[in-house]
Amino acid sequence: MQVLNFPKFSFRFKSSENKISIFDTIRKKFVVLQPEEWVRQHCVQYLIQIKGYPESLINVEKELTLNTLKKRYDIVIFNSDGSIHLIVECKAPKITIDQKTFDQIAQYNLTLKASFLMVTNGLNHYYCQMDFKNERYQFLNDIPNYN
Repeated sequence: MQVLNFPKFSFRFKSSENKISIFDTIRKKFVVLQPEEWVRQHCVQYLIQIKGYPESLINVEKELTLNTLKKRYDIVIFNSDGSIHLIVECKAPKITIDQKTFDQIAQYNLTLKASFLMVTNGLNHYYCQMDFKNERYQFLNDIPNYN
């Protein structure tokens, strides 16, 4: 797999039926290793090991309903009161992050109401803080550490 712009983390892998899988510590199972999953697993470890977020507050690959459409978010981090602190949208490294990517995460956030957004393809990372009062977001250099 491609080297990403994250610190080095160690992962558990297994191979079966000519497919390599990576162990997801949040979902507690092996998942097929695709380029986007490689980015997602690095991002999860970054949030846990570098930013200090507890695994118990992290959700991965869950369904949400936008109007009548069913969508799946990549990573959500909850606050201890159950509100949503951060949404992360992961893309494969070959996918360029553009306005469409930001529109996608902004659309998710209409429902989820997260304070922070992160978009990454593993090579480039973008972080935003929401300003709900003025209906916009402000770019940040990084997301805050867990308190």
